[in-house]
Amino acid sequence: MTKLFVGNLSWGTTDDSLVQAFSAYGNVTDAIVLKDRETGRSRGFGFVTMESADAAQAAIDALNEQDLDGRTVRVNIANDRPAGDRPPRDNFGGGRGGFRGGRGGYNSGYGGNQGGYGGNQGGYGGQQGYQGGNDGYN
Repeated sequence: MTKLFVGNLSWGTTDDSLVQAFSAYGNVTDAIVLKDRETGRSRGFGFVTMESADAAQAAIDALNEQDLDGRTVRVNIANDRPAGDRPPRDNFGGGRGGFRGGRGGYNSGYGGNQGGYGGNQGGYGGQQGYQGGNDGYN
């Protein structure tokens, strides 16, 4: 079995329409359009699993850069990335302190709650810092 990545899907493309489009090139064992878990709306890409490598290659050759439901889709072999095999993330500010201040990462600096530029617990612009306000620059 060969898994294909299908990108640039129309918001209206469904699992069934993927099966219909790809089944012309071989047996489709699975097809899924990924959806946002909060809104339920398509994320614009999906995966199709073909029964054989030959069928997968035929589908790539026929459907890559072609129109599907009004959009030019990209079709190629999906990269296998096991969940435990990801490279480490470099967030510049995890833990306590660091570049972004606070208790880690994205929301803690520049107006976050635990420090950094504009945090509530001190730091530049925080409650006890430069401007004395709760939010500093934010």
